[in-house]
Amino acid sequence: MTVLVIEDDPGIARVVRLYLEQDGHQVATAGDGVAGLKLARQCGPDLIVLDLMLPRLDGMEICRALRAESDVPIIMVTARVSEGDRLAGLDLGADDYVLKPFSPRELAARVRAVLRRTARTVDAYTPSTTEFEGININHKTRTVSVGEHKPDLTPTEYRLLAMLAAEPGRPFSRDQIINDVFGYDFDGFDRTVDVHVANLRRKIEADSRKPRYIQTVHGVGYRFGNA
Repeated sequence: MTVLVIEDDPGIARVVRLYLEQDGHQVATAGDGVAGLKLARQCGPDLIVLDLMLPRLDGMEICRALRAESDVPIIMVTARVSEGDRLAGLDLGADDYVLKPFSPRELAARVRAVLRRTARTVDAYTPSTTEFEGININHKTRTVSVGEHKPDLTPTEYRLLAMLAAEPGRPFSRDQIINDVFGYDFDGFDRTVDVHVANLRRKIEADSRKPRYIQTVHGVGYRFGNA
């Protein structure tokens, strides 16, 4: 697997690279936002570790640009600690969020977890496609069609939709969604699931305020379709 680390602190980048290479990954690095975005487009990494506070082009802008053209998994790394910053990153399509200072070993574990979740999604759901009232989910190609519309979903959004659609009508709690979509080692915060659901609804629902596909089950969580 190829991991791109976009980090302007040479010391952090060097240590992260060492730990990721010990895990068997090929690692490319960039020290500023412009170089990082260019390298991301050139090398087509399997995952990007993205610092938010970068010279020339910040991490939010990089994430926004990549999400317009790619579903590559992104782990954001930042010293910002407010919930608003974390929500903003997730809202742009980040798959995980690590706060500085962090343990390089922890970050390497996060990389393994995100790559593992991305890889297992292809075979996690049967049959190969799910169709429901105008929406088609192809679990082999990980693509979604809503009528003639083909929304671009992030890997996390796809996993969330595929999980819910595998058992239409079944309510899933937020804890169940976190365990299946994010993994048992996910160290997120309470509103993470709600943010991803809101993003997904905006992409697949005709009216996200009156959702047809992803229903809220009050006091429990979410389900796909009606019970």
